[in-house]
Amino acid sequence: MSAVPAQRPLAGVLWMLSAGLAFVGVNAVVKHLGPDIPAAQSAFVRYALGLIFLIPAIPALRAARLAPGDLRLFAARGAVHSLGVILWFHAMIHIPLAEVTAMGYLTPVYVTLGAALFLGERFALRRALAVAAALAGAAMVLRPGFREISEGHVAMLGNAALFAASYLLAKRMADRTSPAVVVAMLSVTVTVGLAPFAAAVWVPITAVQVGWLFVVATFATAGHYAMSLAFRAAPISVTQPVTFLQLLWATLLGALAFGEPADGWVIAGGLTIIAAVSFITWREAVLRRAAITPPDVATRG
Repeated sequence: MSAVPAQRPLAGVLWMLSAGLAFVGVNAVVKHLGPDIPAAQSAFVRYALGLIFLIPAIPALRAARLAPGDLRLFAARGAVHSLGVILWFHAMIHIPLAEVTAMGYLTPVYVTLGAALFLGERFALRRALAVAAALAGAAMVLRPGFREISEGHVAMLGNAALFAASYLLAKRMADRTSPAVVVAMLSVTVTVGLAPFAAAVWVPITAVQVGWLFVVATFATAGHYAMSLAFRAAPISVTQPVTFLQLLWATLLGALAFGEPADGWVIAGGLTIIAAVSFITWREAVLRRAAITPPDVATRG
């Protein structure tokens, strides 16, 4: 029997804190680049440059025995993730950082809905109420009828749904192959998936812009690596709430670096979504512990 890894909550929190800072760095650089490069081209260059970080995963990829069904799932995930990435880059250009971050928290809510609809997971009343609260938070951010809903907002709604589909496919693949292969195949398939979109809108790009996009790739890779270390060190119920600090950092960064005034409705809506996602995360952790804890009679003697 394999040993259960020791839980290190403080290390998990610190690694997740590092991941959050790295992802905020991604947001800042993409915002700094602005609309000079089309979203699809920026996304493609970022992923193509990020392939250099896959070199350590080459042995795992070569050793993987992927069935045709596995390859189809990887291709499907690459397709939906590619579209999601394009929408995210587009939203970053058109709406404030805080709004991008707040609406990005809808992804785990969509994952919960998708798991119930497509993976047969139980959708209890408590989950339904949490999802409803999260959607109410999204309405607070968007405020339809009280202000204009821009194409950036629509892009983020689509991004959250597409990323949720990507994560649901990843959940299926995680049971069939190693995490290194799942991550590496995502990078490869997204790069391939973005190529035709980038070619259709390609504009000349400077060495400085390429350098900034390499910084984006570096921050993103570091963020995902730190997140994986956080999940290894502590339960997700401990590390997940730390990710919500990104809303605070995004609001401060938007105000201080890009002149985006803090919007009370966006913050309130984001906090409502955060509360709903936190409840879902906590509830799933409770149910998971109940499922693996032996009954009282089994623990005696």
